[in-house]
Amino acid sequence: MDIRHWTERAVDAVADWQAEWGGYRRHPSLDVDPDALAERLDELARRLTGNYPFFHPRYAGQMLKPPHPVAVVGYLAAMLVNPNNHALDGGPPTAEMEQEAVAALARMFGFGTHLGHLTSGGTVANLEALFVARETHPGRAVAFCAESHYTHARMCHLLGVRTRVVPPDARGRIDLDALAAVLAAGDVGTVVVTTGTTGLGAVDPVHEVLPLARAHGARVHVDAAYGGFYTLLAGAPDGLPPEPWRAIADCDSVAVDPHKHGLQPYGCGAVLFRDPSVGRFYRHDSPYTYFTSGALHLGEISLECSRPGAAAAALWLTQQLFPLTARGLGAVLAANLRAAREWARLISESSELTLYQPPELDIVGYFPTLDRPAMTTVDAASAAVLNVGMTEDDPVFLSTMDVGGADMRARHPRVAADADRARVLRSVLMKPESETHVEWLHERVSGLAARASGR
Repeated sequence: MDIRHWTERAVDAVADWQAEWGGYRRHPSLDVDPDALAERLDELARRLTGNYPFFHPRYAGQMLKPPHPVAVVGYLAAMLVNPNNHALDGGPPTAEMEQEAVAALARMFGFGTHLGHLTSGGTVANLEALFVARETHPGRAVAFCAESHYTHARMCHLLGVRTRVVPPDARGRIDLDALAAVLAAGDVGTVVVTTGTTGLGAVDPVHEVLPLARAHGARVHVDAAYGGFYTLLAGAPDGLPPEPWRAIADCDSVAVDPHKHGLQPYGCGAVLFRDPSVGRFYRHDSPYTYFTSGALHLGEISLECSRPGAAAAALWLTQQLFPLTARGLGAVLAANLRAAREWARLISESSELTLYQPPELDIVGYFPTLDRPAMTTVDAASAAVLNVGMTEDDPVFLSTMDVGGADMRARHPRVAADADRARVLRSVLMKPESETHVEWLHERVSGLAARASGR
């Protein structure tokens, strides 16, 4: 896809629309010196080269990649207009696009009736879900797994809500027996489950948590910020077990980040509620908005006020070309999944690397194989691979994850517990191009690991 051609076409289309409104002279205070602009643009371009190559398969570190060119074109076209999706009159077309795009997300999760909107990201999406949880179950606590995103503890603190932290099982998922004990105390109003932890991509057993929570009168919120789009592969051939993903349809709320697996630029998150009546908790008044339509304005169901209509346009356009089906956007995710599974297989057969745990989605955890492994030596060897890999010729970019001694022993009892915590290596294979670079990644990282372990 020639992004230059399509961005030019987007700019021309907006210019044609602007010309329909008659000519006018831009105010001279907005003029810039073209030579100064060229100089500063050159400086900007130079400074941007200081980024790691997020676009390239050799970058297998954090959850970072550029948006799809389709999203860029959609965002650019709408950004030139700069609609604000807070009120319908702030951007009637993009408000409609947001409603359509959010409805598509709701259908993906199996929601029928729903209330939802886009947010600046998963943090605000989770904040809104927990805000509604507080309003529906005042005075009751929120329970979540120790492996879930730190967002939940932070947002509960912000909301003044008590928390109950549930330990994980040996796969990094919420432990059901521990959750049952927490729920038995009778003070939990909401249970947070995660479909794709940001550390290891672990998927909580939503289908088992849901009846347990319901039996104790608790809501269930799904943090699907990272892994939510993988519901497209639930039950597909070579896909994912359907049970936890299908159960989302019966949960109360979902947070998802299209700026992760939805091919969007930052920031584009979304929050969805199965029961539209929770909109009553957002009710507020404004002396100068909400008067142009009797229909519900997006700002009336959101904690955020100004929100870019460009984000809605980008997501809407992307969904038109990558529909939320197994053969649409799911084909992109399937490549990520194959890449992670293949690298896990290679690591399992390797003498230089040890698989921390089998991946459920597209995040692979591993560490250098050591003759006499201990927490301190695993930590040092993992850090060495990370640092050397980024600085040598033919670089590879990884990340690390801090794990506790109990978590390590549950997976690798041979690792001596001479420290409470250790770093292991972690790779996020969220670019489908990773599938064609798995062998190179494995060979390069294996070589670094051999050196770090003194082999």
